[in-house]
Order: sequence, then structure tokens, then C-alpha cells
Amino acid sequence: MIGVMVKRNAVVGLAIAGVAIWAPLMAQQAPRNIGPQKLAPFVTSPQPIIDRMLEIANLKGGETLYDLGCGDGRILVSAVKKFGAKAVGIEVSEQLVRRANQNIHSQGIDDQAKVIQGDMMSVDVGGAQVVSLYLLTEANDLLKPKLEKELKPGARVVSLDFKVRGWKPARVEKIEAHHRPYTVYLYEMPQR
Repeated sequence: MIGVMVKRNAVVGLAIAGVAIWAPLMAQQAPRNIGPQKLAPFVTSPQPIIDRMLEIANLKGGETLYDLGCGDGRILVSAVKKFGAKAVGIEVSEQLVRRANQNIHSQGIDDQAKVIQGDMMSVDVGGAQVVSLYLLTEANDLLKPKLEKELKPGARVVSLDFKVRGWKPARVEKIEAHHRPYTVYLYEMPQR
């Protein structure tokens, strides 16, 4: 009986280790059919990674950050509370919009942060000095022409783990957090 339990625990341990090893790699394999309504799954980012993304983006007080696919609003809260910025989140999921608004309200920053429920492809981001992304590469590909058209020269785009193909990053930083490697890409919009 003990031998069976040891074997079963070893198999379970190997399965868990396999998920831990393959999950980041699978995350980089974008699905083939990404529609405009769902450009990426909701995956939370650890707080140290969020803070580092905003530091790398050189977010300053008084600037406006747009978080495309803002999920539960944690980037919005950090942008306001830690950097003194204004923050706008775009989120398609009604449930996540409610959660993000609850987070914003619980932090007492309703006048500095807001969430727009809708398709990020249809919301004008021209007022942003910084845009944050944690979307799949194919989603970034879809957003690229919109960002090029709407963002002003000098605006920064900070993307977690997934590149914007065809853009040369101004900075790339690899970070280890929560037993997993992350990569932050910073892009600066050129003069037209």
C-alpha cells in the first residue's frame, strides 16, 4: 500500500512539475483564432511585476495610463497610488469590470481611475502617455496599427511577456518573480 501511495504521489508530483514547466511555454503559444472581443485570457500579474512594468515605462505623476485588458484593475490602482498617474482600463468582461471598479472604489481613487467596459479595438487611446499590455502576440499584432495611429510621439507602450512584432523595443528586461521568468518590453512611439 505504501509503495502504491509513493508511486501515486510521485506521478502527481511529476504532473504538477510538468504543468509548472510547460505552462509558461504554452502561454507563449497563441491560439490561432483570436476575435476582436477576446484578445487574451485573464491572467493576473504579481504586484512586483506590475510595479516594475510601470517603472520601466517611466510613468510619471499627472500622466495618463491606459491598460488594455485591465482585468481586475490592479495596474490601474498601482498607477494611481504608487505613481500619481491617472488610469483608464478597458475590459470586455462584465464580471472583471465589476471587480476592477470594486478595487478602484476600495482604494478611494474613483476620481483618478476608471474602467470602460468594451472592446479595446474600439476605444480611442490617444490620450495615453503610457499603454500597458499583457496580451498574446497575435493580439498585439491586431492592436499595433491602432496604437501607431492614435498614440502621440513619445508615448510609451509596455508589454509583459509578449512582443509587438515589427517594433524595436527601447528596453527589454527579464525579471524573476513567483518562481517564473517574466519579460518586459518597452516601446516608444516615434516622431511621425
